[in-house]
Amino acid sequence: MKPTRRAVLGAAGTAALIGALSVNASRHPASAATGATKIKDLSGPAQTGPFATPWSDLGIPASCPDGSMLFVGGDSFDGAGVGGPNWRSPVGLRSSSSDLGSLTIDSAVGGSSAVGLVPEGHAPVGGGFTTAIPSDVFTIGNTMYMHLMRGVIYQTDHSDFWKSDDNGNTWTYLCQWPGNLLGGQFQQKTYAVADDGYCYVLSSVFNRGTTSGLLLHRVRHAEVGTPAAYQPWGYANGAWAWGNPATTITTARGWGEICFRQIEGHFVLTYLQGDRIYAQVADSAIGNFFTAPKQTLIVNGPANAQGGNVVTAPYGGFVIPGSTLADLELVISQWYDDQNYRFMQYRISGLAV
Repeated sequence: MKPTRRAVLGAAGTAALIGALSVNASRHPASAATGATKIKDLSGPAQTGPFATPWSDLGIPASCPDGSMLFVGGDSFDGAGVGGPNWRSPVGLRSSSSDLGSLTIDSAVGGSSAVGLVPEGHAPVGGGFTTAIPSDVFTIGNTMYMHLMRGVIYQTDHSDFWKSDDNGNTWTYLCQWPGNLLGGQFQQKTYAVADDGYCYVLSSVFNRGTTSGLLLHRVRHAEVGTPAAYQPWGYANGAWAWGNPATTITTARGWGEICFRQIEGHFVLTYLQGDRIYAQVADSAIGNFFTAPKQTLIVNGPANAQGGNVVTAPYGGFVIPGSTLADLELVISQWYDDQNYRFMQYRISGLAV
């Protein structure tokens, strides 16, 4: 028998998810963004079923050097519902067009049955099963990069880093980091590829709990696969500076998925906190996001009330390449039963700057 999605999570992971959904979002006042519109489902039986992947989440989008758009899915299944056969993670689902108005998944890495992009045996561990969950996928020049979190979900043993020089069709291992590094706050990573030659890397514990802050590092584009090249931003001897010991940049806690991007000269952070997805905008990578307006993008609500920015059981919130501040396009996931597990395209109109 194939494991159910609950078994994939494991008991500890399920408890962490429930705890995260109970976070009181009102303790961080937020204004609503101008508007949210669902554009379409990107995954689902009709959309990605032709690639033996009717059930997939996350769908982290990255521009490919050939002009296509790759959506990297997390735990993905075939069959009648989540937890069905042919469990793979991660998978690559492709839109031949990268135009924001015509994104449609029309092929997959592996052809008619999307393949796992890297080896992952889903081994049983402590009542759950290991998996490889992508936290970011991005492109520098002609090379794509993918960061994965390994272990039973919310119990990261290590994270590893891969590259592809053929538009995401094959991946080569680069390096890894232990799961307990920096108190676990280097498990989940997201990379803003900046025009100054650096990637700015935000990281946190991956457990949706209320303990982790955010850390900031930078690394030159050419050295993203070299762990020793990551330089922390930290506070020491009365001052913040690069090279000081890594110091959490916020007192806020309760981080789900995070996505960090440079857009039109600004740095945009989108993130899940509690059961809502927010955005904040700063002028620089070291800007204080937590004095910038905290803008509510997506809120949780019952299935019979979905519409506008109301999504049942939302998570993710990954920026689609080509977005602008006036037209921020996101990939939003949802999962609330075995038949409602997908990733979708949403348009956010008008972030405050």
